[in-house]
Amino acid sequence: MWALPAQAQDGVLRIIVGYPPGGATDRVARIVADKLQASLGSTVIVENKVGAGGRVAAQFVKNAPASQPVLMLANPAVMVVAPLVVNNLGYDPEQDFVPVSEVNRYVFGVAVASAVPVKEMKHLLAWLKANPAKANIGVPATGSLPHFFALMLGQQAGVEAEAVGYKGSAPLLTDLMGGQVPVAVDTLDTLVQQHQAGKLRLLAVSGDARNAVVPDVPTLKEAGVNLSAAGWNTFFAPQSMPAAQVQRYAAALHKVMQDPEVHRQFAANYLDPVASTSEQTAKALQAYKKQWAPVIQTSGYKP
Repeated sequence: MWALPAQAQDGVLRIIVGYPPGGATDRVARIVADKLQASLGSTVIVENKVGAGGRVAAQFVKNAPASQPVLMLANPAVMVVAPLVVNNLGYDPEQDFVPVSEVNRYVFGVAVASAVPVKEMKHLLAWLKANPAKANIGVPATGSLPHFFALMLGQQAGVEAEAVGYKGSAPLLTDLMGGQVPVAVDTLDTLVQQHQAGKLRLLAVSGDARNAVVPDVPTLKEAGVNLSAAGWNTFFAPQSMPAAQVQRYAAALHKVMQDPEVHRQFAANYLDPVASTSEQTAKALQAYKKQWAPVIQTSGYKP
């Protein structure tokens, strides 16, 4: 484990988030920033630089001078999906950034509208195969992991499903509960409350284990579907940051992610905390790219 100085001499650390305040990535950044400030003994602030699905933030952090400490909290849409589908991206995830620490993972749920006559995943796959014209699966955004996961579900059912992209989870939920779209894939924090209220049916979760909040809902593999998937939030430093400074931040983040209060706050947001070294984070990122790149590339998706 690395040694931390009693007082970090890096000045103000800026955590850049490419999404609006209040969103999932922003909430993670602010939970971590509060504890990170105490761990470093210096000021940590969160800045939202919104635009192009997080790519504006990535371009900003890429160009940050070494004299101005900055980290980016990013998800797969920015560091895995966009590089495969966007021309003239403006950054290279491997050349322009250094992975510092993965801090959480999150899983997806597969839900159906109340009017859809299925109660289990095997019934849903059979229903999709029998009704290919209705194989429309709502997702919170085109180009998101739920988008590609929806296509994988269609493949499991033997149909060419259409991922119907929405501008966020709220309109997706409205249409799902209203019956305008029969099936949806989204993160658990979006689906659980309405499932518990009986306004939709959550058929399965995409993780390797059941979620403690909805222990009655099986994993996809338990339901006989050979799929699993998770998203993540990871801190990245610009390539210009000195290696010793990267290691200081990695050590501080590793400490923060073992804090019971952070675990409690993450659980309240349906997030699984991860305490990861920079080396472990780099290996996990490579494995993730290996899993998702073929799915994204064969989809033919272009923004």
